[in-house]
Amino acid sequence: MSLELFRLDDRVAIITGSSRGLGKAMASALAGAGAKVVITSRHLNEAQATADEIKNSTGRIAIALEVDVSQQPQVERLVNQTLSEFGRIDILINNAGLNIRGPIEELKMDDWTQVLNTNLIGPILCCQAVAPHMKAQKYGRVINIASILGLIGMPNRTPYSASKGAVIQLTRTLALEWAPYNITVNAICPGPFATEMNRPLMDDPQVYQTFVSKVPLGRWGEPKEIGGVAIFLASEASSFVTGATIYVDGGYTAQ
Repeated sequence: MSLELFRLDDRVAIITGSSRGLGKAMASALAGAGAKVVITSRHLNEAQATADEIKNSTGRIAIALEVDVSQQPQVERLVNQTLSEFGRIDILINNAGLNIRGPIEELKMDDWTQVLNTNLIGPILCCQAVAPHMKAQKYGRVINIASILGLIGMPNRTPYSASKGAVIQLTRTLALEWAPYNITVNAICPGPFATEMNRPLMDDPQVYQTFVSKVPLGRWGEPKEIGGVAIFLASEASSFVTGATIYVDGGYTAQ
């Protein structure tokens, strides 16, 4: 297999929630493989800082847009602005996510609404918005960032786990729906990664060790370690892969 299959030259990628963490790592990886990337965040200054960093490190085009993926008008503006800037959308990574932890009886309905709106409704809105364009060009790569908690349970994570389980099923169903249009839809399920979202867990030595003890590789993942999988699923190298769920978890779910 030629490594050219992994190149993303002239491809245009939207990565939601990509100003930091795994989203930033995947955006950087795609840009490094040749893609033009759209960095989104609810905070424009953070998105712009990441876009500038990626441009400086890769020499590729990166633009920043302020987007709350739970708001349909903002998602539609994201797609329209991307099309205006680049004329096409080839890759969509639904990465924006939110986790509110706690016992179910202590969680407010607003907590549930926030998590579900970001983690599930957000990907749905983004998929709806790019659908006409990807179908028309008979090409697309959609990557939904789920979680190992979409497969396994963990106490005090009911909103997050429920949303990520739904994202996995969204991925499978949409893969079947869009297969006739040469659009692939796959999910990445990260395990414990050293990101800002997990900082409260990492800062608690007991909780940190509890996680590490369940990871066969014996450590947390570094954000850059998700980049290779993202490039694979975004490129021609994965042209016969759709409806798949890939666990990037150090072996956590193999037990």
